[in-house]
Amino acid sequence: MSRKLLILLIMAACAALIALIGCSDAEEPLTPTYKTSLAKDELRVSAFGRQFPQEYTTFLRNNESEIMTEFKGSVPYHKNDDVNPLPTGFKHAQPYLKNLWSGYPFSFEYNEARGHTYAVYDILEIDRINRYDMAAGLPATCWNCKTPKIPSWVEEYGDDKFWSMNFNLFRTKDKIDVNEHTIGCANCHNPENMELVITSFPLDEALKRQGKDWRQMSRNEMRSLVCAQCHVEYYFQEAKYGPNKKPVLPWDNGMDPGPMYEYYKSHGIAEDKGFEGQFFDFRHPASKTLIIKAQHPEYETWYNGPHGAAGVSCADCHMPYVRMDGKRKVSSHQWTSPLKTPQGIDNACRQCHTDKSADYLRERVLYTQHKTFENLLSAQDMSVRAHEAVRLANEWSGPRNANYEQLLIQAKEMVRKGQFYWDYLSAENSVGFHNPAKALDTAQKSLEYSQMAVNYAMQATNYGTAPRLEGDIKKIVPPLLEWSREKQMDKAALESHVWTRYLPLLPKADLMWKQQEKIR
Repeated sequence: MSRKLLILLIMAACAALIALIGCSDAEEPLTPTYKTSLAKDELRVSAFGRQFPQEYTTFLRNNESEIMTEFKGSVPYHKNDDVNPLPTGFKHAQPYLKNLWSGYPFSFEYNEARGHTYAVYDILEIDRINRYDMAAGLPATCWNCKTPKIPSWVEEYGDDKFWSMNFNLFRTKDKIDVNEHTIGCANCHNPENMELVITSFPLDEALKRQGKDWRQMSRNEMRSLVCAQCHVEYYFQEAKYGPNKKPVLPWDNGMDPGPMYEYYKSHGIAEDKGFEGQFFDFRHPASKTLIIKAQHPEYETWYNGPHGAAGVSCADCHMPYVRMDGKRKVSSHQWTSPLKTPQGIDNACRQCHTDKSADYLRERVLYTQHKTFENLLSAQDMSVRAHEAVRLANEWSGPRNANYEQLLIQAKEMVRKGQFYWDYLSAENSVGFHNPAKALDTAQKSLEYSQMAVNYAMQATNYGTAPRLEGDIKKIVPPLLEWSREKQMDKAALESHVWTRYLPLLPKADLMWKQQEKIR
């Protein structure tokens, strides 16, 4: 055998060995290790920034609040306003939000979220928090996903007390810094060594109920779980079941809308006939239905979608690697949509979809989002019709079905279920992209349940109310373009819409809070 042939055979054997290794199961990537000079209780983002200036530079890009994608973005427009242009309204808005949340603080103001750097600033300005009185109207629980200060506050005031305390007690400058204590590094990292950690009480406890310990989980799992600290559905616990108003994730039966809805059939204190012991966030004033307000179930939607099921983490898409100064590669801490720039699609999507162009990938996302949004609006309209059908049936004085009372209970059950399914999809921030199949299934089921509510309500009145439910729902129940705490202090405003007439008149008051300052 010639020396040349021997060398070629050795090279071929090495190549085969490398190929075999490449086809084996990939090893879990090693977690970077650091030894910082930060104290274990450090919360200030600027302190982390001095140690990690390049990551901090990307974090500060969360301040950008003027960039939109086709369906969403960073401009804090009113999410019910499809009449006015940006920055007040936007073409892809849901006009019935204030109607469907009537009687609950979300009906006063609900805006598109800006970057995480605005988390504290924006919650201090939103009309959901009562700024006309010392009592905020919502508990300290509302701070849970706005700041890394929660563990220290719980330690100071106690797990049994903190959550139900007055939100406004923690808004002053001596309690929180709007820039330093916004959602930041300490929410997800151990300051001493930068390991990924869970600082969220509700997530930690939900995992424990599933028999899981995040401390034993892989780094890839943690790169999504740190996002699941906030991007999840949750509710405020009733005192009967544990610390009053503590946030809880309703995952015990599963994370899809059906299992969650079944969970909410208990864990509450409702006394209405047919709903005893069920959980509810508020009673809708027009239909008198007990409503569950869904939050933002991105994690629950993603986990069994195409990317989640394939092991693609949240960070892979929303924290892609970027080159800083043309040299060092770091994970971007600008938590945003890759769709905002062509570079975003290249850095995120095209790391896997190398055979597709950025334009092609964007169009595939938009195709899903357009189909989802069309179905979402249909589900929203039908939910409004369901409320109106029950409202009319509640007040029907003509001939009633012999099973009138039971039919109304069934109608309210379907109103409640239809609205929860709609809200699960509405509150999720990917407009269907995280899980297209689940999104369309959720919208379809919402439509089905709301239609059943209409049917039961009409049957209860022997179809006497049917003529009043025919036609365009936007003419039967006009969308509420504007509503606020101030408007609810005005008797004329209450009389201006068929549904707002059921709301209580709030006492006249001037603003008490301007950001962190008490002004009266």
